[in-house]
Amino acid sequence: MVVVTGQSKVSATPDDAMSSSDAEDDFQEPATPTATQAGQALPLLPQQFPEVVPLNVGGMFFTTRLSTLRRYEDTMLAAMFSGRHYIPTDAEGRYFIDRDGTYFGDILNFLRSGELPPRERVRSVYKEAQYYSIGPLLDNLEDIQPLKGEKVRQAFLGLMPYYKDHLERIIEIAKLRAMQRKARFAKLKVCVFKEEMPITPYECPHFNSLRFERSESEAKLFEHHCEVDVSFGPWEAVADVYDLLHCIVTDLSARGITVDHQCIGVCDKHLVNHYYCKRPIYEFKITWW
Repeated sequence: MVVVTGQSKVSATPDDAMSSSDAEDDFQEPATPTATQAGQALPLLPQQFPEVVPLNVGGMFFTTRLSTLRRYEDTMLAAMFSGRHYIPTDAEGRYFIDRDGTYFGDILNFLRSGELPPRERVRSVYKEAQYYSIGPLLDNLEDIQPLKGEKVRQAFLGLMPYYKDHLERIIEIAKLRAMQRKARFAKLKVCVFKEEMPITPYECPHFNSLRFERSESEAKLFEHHCEVDVSFGPWEAVADVYDLLHCIVTDLSARGITVDHQCIGVCDKHLVNHYYCKRPIYEFKITWW
């Protein structure tokens, strides 16, 4: 027979017969059972936390009130410090969270007083707020720059067919050419056009319309593919070619890719009668090191 009181263990008397299954039911320390023992381990006592909680977040130290960590019920921090889960401590007795603590101070400042981080840290704090599931902080950050502007940008990019696929194609082509040439950089041609069909100087779009209307039979006369590596367009929005170029460069740069671009002319392919393509062609230079 095994008697468990708190975290102490009283050994069985010599007269008691202990089976192998009884031995497996002994109270184990530390209080985190293994997967094989989960079904047999004794229930753990609720973990008690002091009113002032010392924290070690990835090697960075913080101190805060327990009520601050529990400010919002539906967050990971509130769950972690609810007493229902075991939180390990370091050698100094600080409760350890295995997460980079660089922006944890911003998390605490919001929980304490609703303070938001400066603009240059908004994106990074947003990622931490996602990890800790702090809904009110996520909502506040989404309403300020640069995240609010990113919402508008993504709405524009949502009009662009295969935008992400085209970005991947730019990267793959540039990588392949650089490796084949054993070169530091690679160049490729990119077409960016807003209108689906060309408009002659004698035509103009209907008022407040972004596309000149032609019949289906006429439209087929203008169907062609410019001789480029990647082509973006067309789209219907106020944002123009330069706005899309900015998006392309921004998204490539966010992936650590150095890119320069310049307009090298237009597609001069003759379509029909006095119509020529005239879509702008850009040379992208991807530098790998």
